[in-house]
Amino acid sequence: MGNLEKKTALVTGASRGIGRATALALAAEGARVLVHYGRSAEEAEAVVAAIRGNGGEAEALGADLASADGAKSLAERVRAIVGERLDVLVLNAGVSKAARLEDYTTADLETLYATNVRGPFFLMQQLVPLLDEGSSVIVVTSVVARTVIGKPVVENPSIMAYASTKGALETLVKNWAAMLGPRGVRVNSVAPGIIDTDMSNFTKTEAGRETALSLQALKRIGKPEDVADVVAFLASDKARWITGASIPADGGSKL
Repeated sequence: MGNLEKKTALVTGASRGIGRATALALAAEGARVLVHYGRSAEEAEAVVAAIRGNGGEAEALGADLASADGAKSLAERVRAIVGERLDVLVLNAGVSKAARLEDYTTADLETLYATNVRGPFFLMQQLVPLLDEGSSVIVVTSVVARTVIGKPVVENPSIMAYASTKGALETLVKNWAAMLGPRGVRVNSVAPGIIDTDMSNFTKTEAGRETALSLQALKRIGKPEDVADVVAFLASDKARWITGASIPADGGSKL
């Protein structure tokens, strides 16, 4: 029997990358998984099919969390499926952008904050009534919330705006953990380093891979499964005494 048998989990942004790996990892531990996607319906259905093919339970739920009513819409669909309790909530959906400081636009920041901060904030707001004793919330943040990656020169492209959204999430994690602790709900974050995903252009070039390896104590490029296994641990009762923490899953970056 898995660590999450008879439990239900919602994973946002679960159609690919870390979200996909997380959905599969939670299902492998016995959870029924609600696979959220923004636009990638076909990929989300493939995740559902993979879970069902291994004897698990899963359903795909589409919603644009960057829109004003996206979180409310998704929460309503979740409540219709799970009733009054959600055991595991993984807030993973996000977007990134690299640009020089002078090239960032208002629209860039609006998109980043709407997707990476506002969406998770209001989804949490909507789903708090479903979280109770033993429920676990895991927020996927990033090593860049606390560490500057690359060369911090004005002329160079950077992901500073993206990093700031992840810093905001780290702050929310501590507040949510303090707020929901008396209810018996744990809230933690996992902070990946450089991970080989579709969204990471950094790992697609030889120079990028060499830079990543130079930053890390462990000399290989991280995989989505490396993060997903940490999420699955935090979702389980084995992490019952951990809350308000940020767990690095970064191969020992910039030690």
